[in-house]
Amino acid sequence: MTTTIPAGTAAGPAPGARRRWTVLAVCALSMFLIGVDTTIVNVGLPAIGRGLEVGTRGLEWVVDSYTVVMASLLIASGALADRFGRRRVFRCGLVVFGLASLACALAPSLGMLVAARAVQGVGASMLSPVALAIVVNAMPDPRERARAIGIWASVFGLSMAAGPVIGGALIAAFGWRSVFWINAPVIVCALVLVAVFVPESRGQRARRIDLPGQVLLTTALCVSVGVLIEGPRIGWTSPAALACYAVVAAAATAFARVELRPDPLIDLGLFRRPPFASAVLGAVAVFAALSVSLLLTTLYLQSSRGWTPLAAGAATLPMALGATVCAPWSGSLTGRLGPRRPLLLAGGFTAAGGLCLVGLSPDTGVPLLLLAYLLIGVGFGFANAPLTHTAVGGLPPSRAGVAGAVVSTARQVGSAVGIAVAGALAGGADPAGLARASRPGWLLVTACGLFLCVVARASGRNPAPKAPSGRP
Repeated sequence: MTTTIPAGTAAGPAPGARRRWTVLAVCALSMFLIGVDTTIVNVGLPAIGRGLEVGTRGLEWVVDSYTVVMASLLIASGALADRFGRRRVFRCGLVVFGLASLACALAPSLGMLVAARAVQGVGASMLSPVALAIVVNAMPDPRERARAIGIWASVFGLSMAAGPVIGGALIAAFGWRSVFWINAPVIVCALVLVAVFVPESRGQRARRIDLPGQVLLTTALCVSVGVLIEGPRIGWTSPAALACYAVVAAAATAFARVELRPDPLIDLGLFRRPPFASAVLGAVAVFAALSVSLLLTTLYLQSSRGWTPLAAGAATLPMALGATVCAPWSGSLTGRLGPRRPLLLAGGFTAAGGLCLVGLSPDTGVPLLLLAYLLIGVGFGFANAPLTHTAVGGLPPSRAGVAGAVVSTARQVGSAVGIAVAGALAGGADPAGLARASRPGWLLVTACGLFLCVVARASGRNPAPKAPSGRP
């Protein structure tokens, strides 16, 4: 079934124009925090490893425990918001996220840090789909709604690219624990703003929580990512790995059968729409490419070339700059022209950035590195708004919510898979061989960019939104 996002609210009419854009700004602030926390830890992984005395494979869990838990719970959190109130669930998510951030900052061991990051993922899952529902609910006009979705997706994409820059600066000044302490004042500010400006709303029809579907989805995602991370250590054909493959296959099959019942967690009928299915796969590809790029860059610059966290974070500034400039531009283009052109630009720039580094060596020139990061950032900036529009374009409000939630889930799945793949490539390499070991990762980034061009073709069926007759 769906996370209902009606044009108005269940509690009353849509807010006035100034209030609507204020609601967007408040939700965007919270989404910026979630996106930053998805990638800010990447640049600090070597410092965390030294501080907690763990290796690369253990560090992958620090990132993926957050992304996998968030991906698993996004859709269920949307259902909870429909039933109990979006603002209420949103505020609860902020509190959980803030408390978990404090636990991360105080974690004395890897196990405690991974557990706290997983709880952070629980809080984050209450923010991403609910923020989108709140924003869309506040925007009754289709064109205004398209611009708002574009801005929302752009802010999230920008935050993902900005995470390493912010993290590098914080670690250089205050140590790795500061990347979690910084969340506290932002959370307090967001809670105040939500209480003052965000109206309460609910779904037009409350729906049950699909507990069997939720358990099966979580099992499939967690075991899949777990075997990707641990596969190089346990062996891809070991009995433990084979057992994991069987668990994933059984959970996925059972999930597909369970979701055929009335009122499912995910409306599988959405995947019969080629634009939607391609947008979901495109979201996986984009975030896998970003995560591969960020983790390989962090490990290469700090371990192979001996750069500090601040210098490594600063090296990704072109990536953040490209996303900063192109994300809002992409939202505008999507609102005016539809998603196809921005997706073609996203695919072309991402592929070009990956191609720049397929021959990476220990002494690759800094200008080429910066150019590659800029191209990947530009591609990432162009990708998010058209993917979101492609997924929800042409759907009635009662189905648009779950479509957006599935795309949000796909983004986090892509991030988790990207971290696992990059970690598998770099985990067994010594600093001198890290550049060569990472080359398949840059080929993967290139392939992800080319796949976005395929998604652009499918998205051509979703034109730019038009205002209904009689509305400005």
